[in-house]
Amino acid sequence: MISSSFRFDSHRFQSRMRSAFEPRKPRHRVVRFALGVVGLGLLALLVMFSVALGAAMVVAGLLFKAWRGRGRIGAAQRAGRRVVDAEYRVVGKPVLTR
Repeated sequence: MISSSFRFDSHRFQSRMRSAFEPRKPRHRVVRFALGVVGLGLLALLVMFSVALGAAMVVAGLLFKAWRGRGRIGAAQRAGRRVVDAEYRVVGKPVLTR
């Protein structure tokens, strides 16, 4: 096998790699403007999709909470059954002597 087959320091390899991963802006003004508009449209589409998805998740959560809570006793009624009626007195703080 040739020893230069696996060398990555050659000028040809470096120029190919650089041109493969380096984005270039088009020189024509109309094409550059059109790509900018397409990019902004894609950004707006993604934002609208994420807002709609978030709103759907909030609505689904509220519906689930309302559906799960049907037929249950409210917190005030539950607490009314567990109240212990008694007489209480406030105990003062003990004075610590040193």
